[in-house]
Amino acid sequence: MLADRPADTLTIGEICRALGHSHGAVQQAVKTLVRRGEADQPGAGPRFRANGKTAAAARVAVISPPGTHSPRAAAATARTTAPAPAPAPAPAPKHTGPIRRAGGQLYHPRELADLPDVEALARLRDADIPVLLYGPPGTGKTSLVEAAFPDLLTVAGDGDTTVGDLIGEYTQDDDGRYVFQYGPLVTAMQEGRALLIDDATLISPKVLASLYPAMDGRRQIQVKAHKGETIQAKAGFYVVAGHNPGVHGAVLTEALASRFSVQIQVGTDYDLAMALRIDARVVRVARNLAKQVELGELGWAPQLRELLSYQKTEAVLGTRAALANLVGIAPIEDRDAVAEAVSKAVGVKQLAPLTLGKQLSATTASAARQTPVSTASANRGRQR
Repeated sequence: MLADRPADTLTIGEICRALGHSHGAVQQAVKTLVRRGEADQPGAGPRFRANGKTAAAARVAVISPPGTHSPRAAAATARTTAPAPAPAPAPAPKHTGPIRRAGGQLYHPRELADLPDVEALARLRDADIPVLLYGPPGTGKTSLVEAAFPDLLTVAGDGDTTVGDLIGEYTQDDDGRYVFQYGPLVTAMQEGRALLIDDATLISPKVLASLYPAMDGRRQIQVKAHKGETIQAKAGFYVVAGHNPGVHGAVLTEALASRFSVQIQVGTDYDLAMALRIDARVVRVARNLAKQVELGELGWAPQLRELLSYQKTEAVLGTRAALANLVGIAPIEDRDAVAEAVSKAVGVKQLAPLTLGKQLSATTASAARQTPVSTASANRGRQR
């Protein structure tokens, strides 16, 4: 503007009206030109005019170095003079295969937001975005968190969980003295570790309230029981919670839900159950029962935990005993429907819960010990 009207002495307001830019952005830009000798400010008044260097300065995209004006003005100037930066490419997922958990079991990652679930959780942790996992028991919520965070500490929540179970309490040592023992929440904060509050919705809201200051901007708690000590969370501290909506007594309060910006539903991956070579007939039954649960026609269906248990039981006691056990672990109100569905699928009549029978004679017991475990492998071979 100044370069276009070299004979005029202009105010900031006149330049703003001509350019259509904000007063603050123009004022800072013009002052920068004056400071660099690329425009003149004759006298003490707020009027400016071009000089011999103004025309050349107008051809430069950025007219002020970083730090020479306010952030607001810098943002306004950048919007008008600098092209938008190209988005950085998303890093490639790190985990593509099974992950061995701390206990030795393998976890098979599933897809979440176009990423392996363990990778998605790791990125959420890096961004300090708390996660709530919800779904029926046995769907793999805890397994996922254990696979994602090798440094995990866990609180198994229930109706009896106290503030002391989270923060710590005084305990008696071998010498009879009472010493304060920090709980998993304080330990995770002090060591920058991940903390899983499992079955969080079974814990009293008053107890959970002791966790919230560690999750907000303060990232600290006060241990009133230990001289009012203040604990500040180190980098890396992260909270995940698990919620089983169908469990009696589980209540997801607004206060708890609002602390978790990301909430992820977790269900059983029946395709994974097939890949793990669990009896295809039983997996099919479980999938159909799960659909009935979704429709509200049934209250229970076997999840991955029950299917893995079935597979292990079948290998030890045989197919019929494993089927009977699957029926027996169903809630009593759903047991008849489960028994009927399993019976139809596998062609075994009169399935009842696994039950002790009459006493065996010595001869029968000896024969049972010498009999191969089961025809499960043969049955599976026929069905595939």
